[in-house]
Amino acid sequence: MRPVLVLRAIAAVHAAMAGLFALAALGLIVVAAQMGFAALAGGLDRAAAQGVIEAMGILAAAVVALQISQTIAEEEVVRDAHVSAPTRVRRFLSRFLVVVVVALAIEGLVATFRAAHEDAEQMLHAAAMVVAVGVLLAGWGLFIRLNRYAEELEPEAMEEAKREDRKLR
Repeated sequence: MRPVLVLRAIAAVHAAMAGLFALAALGLIVVAAQMGFAALAGGLDRAAAQGVIEAMGILAAAVVALQISQTIAEEEVVRDAHVSAPTRVRRFLSRFLVVVVVALAIEGLVATFRAAHEDAEQMLHAAAMVVAVGVLLAGWGLFIRLNRYAEELEPEAMEEAKREDRKLR
């Protein structure tokens, strides 16, 4: 099989995966909207607030799914980039991690509210999730710092990444 055909087949698989992530995001948005409306239909009280907060957690998961879809589509289909240079690795992981960190932080807040109002024994688990978000954020920052030194050794990789960005405009 020709290398060009293999690469096109891989791009088609990536496009299908991006589409499936986008469909999953749309499904989660519908579920979150239904939960939010159902919570508010019961009245404006503590239970409604809890329902809306849980809907926000599901929306955060939808954002993650949609961001993964966009990242796969842009990096693997439109740009046809190969994640090998330090610049490309940092940019790819940063796009993904910013959404994951925000989504996990929202989930940590949802878990904290749920524990505070329903089951105080779960507060330790909620706190552990929030601490894990902090550790993930610190690790990501360290990765960016260390990756910057590698980027300085390959300035041509940064220029190539900037040229690939023009494909999206």
